[in-house]
Amino acid sequence: MLDISLSNRRSTLCSGVTRRDFIRVGALAPLGLSLANLLSWEKAMGATTDPLKAPRAKSVLLVYLGGGLSHHDTFDLKPGAVEEIRGKYTEISTSVTGLKIGNMLPKMAQTMGKVCLVRSGTHENDHHETATNWVLSGKFGSPFGDHPAMGAVVAHETGFAAKVPPYVAVPKNPSFTWELGKSAWLGGRYESFKAGDPNAADWKVRDLACPAQVTPAVLERRRTLLQAVDTLSSHIKGNDQMATYDEFAQKAADMVLSPEAQNAFAIEKEGTQLRDKYGHHEFGQSCLLARRLVESGVRFVTVNFGGWDHHAKIFDSLDKKLPMFDQGLSALINDMDERGSLKDTLLLVMGEFGRTPKVNKDAGRDHWGRAGSLLFAGAGVRGGKVIGASDKDGAFVTDRPVRPPDVCCTVYEALGIDPRKTIVTPEGRPTSILDEGSAVNELYV
Repeated sequence: MLDISLSNRRSTLCSGVTRRDFIRVGALAPLGLSLANLLSWEKAMGATTDPLKAPRAKSVLLVYLGGGLSHHDTFDLKPGAVEEIRGKYTEISTSVTGLKIGNMLPKMAQTMGKVCLVRSGTHENDHHETATNWVLSGKFGSPFGDHPAMGAVVAHETGFAAKVPPYVAVPKNPSFTWELGKSAWLGGRYESFKAGDPNAADWKVRDLACPAQVTPAVLERRRTLLQAVDTLSSHIKGNDQMATYDEFAQKAADMVLSPEAQNAFAIEKEGTQLRDKYGHHEFGQSCLLARRLVESGVRFVTVNFGGWDHHAKIFDSLDKKLPMFDQGLSALINDMDERGSLKDTLLLVMGEFGRTPKVNKDAGRDHWGRAGSLLFAGAGVRGGKVIGASDKDGAFVTDRPVRPPDVCCTVYEALGIDPRKTIVTPEGRPTSILDEGSAVNELYV
């Protein structure tokens, strides 16, 4: 079905050119036309990298724990606190002398020598939507997502030169991100490519190959439709950008049909033993797919592992979720280290906040932005190190606070992107990628 629609929303580039989102061609998706309009604006938006310093990483892999991981029960236990604070879990030793973490993470305990643990993540917001958009963008705004997420900014700054999407979410974007706020004013062309659940029995990535039932005659009809759409587009646009529309249409088709893209998503090529090591659950197989994606040139991958919002019966839930987390994350770190790809990839593990120190009347922990734990690894990060600390109850940060802009600044600088670079919005308003924050350079020393 051919669907051509005109948007009522108008915006103007700094050059004075009026822009519309006006084409949706569902029938042509296997040819990559759904990406063509997206790609055609790359030049107009000036997608370049303007580095402050040499990049440390080629890619970033974000493991996002939506809902808020309880630091008290994982990476910052308080065994000396009263029972209603310390919870049910105990500390175990790790591969790092003197460092202890929760007993539900035995595989990660043996992997901590490759990880830098930050125990001082902090901000002042306890609402899912607002906090999620803050930690993912580094800019505080409304719950509706005023600012583009890191992955969208990275896609904008690094462009579409590779034959794989620059920004991929597995299986989808994090929850609590407003539908229009993931790429925000950068627009849909810099949204993530949603991979779906690679652990699903019938999993197949959309748009990566022509369907088997597409005959040469059908393909020819689609090419004819594409030519018709190009002609219509040129009449509607009537500007120099449309002169290169064919170039971008071909670029889009090359991206989604390329052997590189097909190979990147071909998780079935991995051996049974390795897939077993990651775990046959959504998180484990998502981590394995993410490893394939960054090794294939995807610049920003988000592995979305939600479901950590445990206001009631938290320990019943953690008893089920933590073993999957422990298995998948430890396998990812060790596998990438053994393959040599960890040195080129910055791995970041975080949620939107921690959980309250006290277990509530429903045996759960509530939202708590004042303290939480994050993990960094790869791209020169010094493993076996702990940065920052929280107080005796895990309630407030007492040493080296790390705030959302600091985390985002660390990500951008690792990729060689200037976090203070000015980008012009479609309305012609100059805005910096980040207004505040500084990189956590202690990661590297």
